[in-house]
Amino acid sequence: MTGFVAFGDSYSAGIGTAFEGKENDCRQGNGAYPYLINADLASAIRHRNDDGNGADGNRTTTSFQWLSCTGSVTEDLLSGGESSQIDTFNASLGLPLASPDFATLSIGGNDLGFFDVMNACIFRFYSFYSGTCEAALAASDLQIQSPEFELRLMLVLMEILDKVRWETKPYFTITVTGYARFFNAETEACDEYSLGVWWGGIRAPKLKRDVRQRMNELVLAVNLKLKTAVETLNRQFLSPKVLFVDYDRKFEGHRFCEEGIKEPDYNRTETWFFLPGGPDNAPGTPQVPDMPPPVGVGVLEVNSPLVDPETCWEAAEKRGDWGEKALCLMAMAKHRDPTLRLKDPERFTAQNSMWYVPTYYGKTFHPRALGHKVMRDEIYRVWEEQGII
Repeated sequence: MTGFVAFGDSYSAGIGTAFEGKENDCRQGNGAYPYLINADLASAIRHRNDDGNGADGNRTTTSFQWLSCTGSVTEDLLSGGESSQIDTFNASLGLPLASPDFATLSIGGNDLGFFDVMNACIFRFYSFYSGTCEAALAASDLQIQSPEFELRLMLVLMEILDKVRWETKPYFTITVTGYARFFNAETEACDEYSLGVWWGGIRAPKLKRDVRQRMNELVLAVNLKLKTAVETLNRQFLSPKVLFVDYDRKFEGHRFCEEGIKEPDYNRTETWFFLPGGPDNAPGTPQVPDMPPPVGVGVLEVNSPLVDPETCWEAAEKRGDWGEKALCLMAMAKHRDPTLRLKDPERFTAQNSMWYVPTYYGKTFHPRALGHKVMRDEIYRVWEEQGII
């Protein structure tokens, strides 16, 4: 393999992983599964060359185009759009040996309303004004049932294949990754816990079993939609051009609300999803319970437009970035009701009450480093089954 391209959303960008206080606009983290795959490919090439087995002994790395961006929806991939990932994709790089052999893609969560459900059912960043959980779930269900997302996804896949001129590259494949359920929906004790960011009542909704179950069902429905689109497209070819990787079962025992865990548990490394402001779980990451965020986590400037309650929402909604949305909604809620108190102010704001950078909030409910390693390994398993490696 000489190179590949990674398309998609925050699950492919690896938001929050290997994060050291600095972030780019797409919130890419070096613990993301595309980054790990690229590192493995580069290492394999180095070892092959060291052993004298490489026909292209002068090549020491792979070409890697990491186009994944937090907040992306299918329209952000399609050609002709303002931030089209497919238009940005260079299918040849002017060098035959640098031409990508495969692509990875993670997309769908933002199209189908994941953030709105998180806000209304779990965190209520906008306090009373977040809307009801039932309404958010119903809206997401409606979008999933609509054929529009599946059609856009198939168009994305065909545009990628056309861009690489698949007729001349029969080995080129696209690997589509799904999502993992967030909760153990069976534990009774978690019914009394909350991840809400504000103190009190409706501002801090409990993690009831029915809500956890509904949210898990939402994830499974999205995965089924992705799998169905992949199967439909593959029927147009003599051999599969697109692979679907469902890694959900690998997250068993590593979700929120596992038996014996009191949420939020910021120090549990075996939970493979981030909490707001929570640490990564890569080996060597400090895990200190009940402590404020570490020194070095970036904070926004006092007059940052990201937290201007009068103007921040239009830009946050357009970008789709969960962190920017959460920041803006909290700023708007505080502006509308100055009496609001954060449930854990040391975790949600710096000592001078300034807000942290968007990644700090936006990584919530995204896979941590150990989760991304499992996602990578499941991709390798599917590739091996298909005879790709």
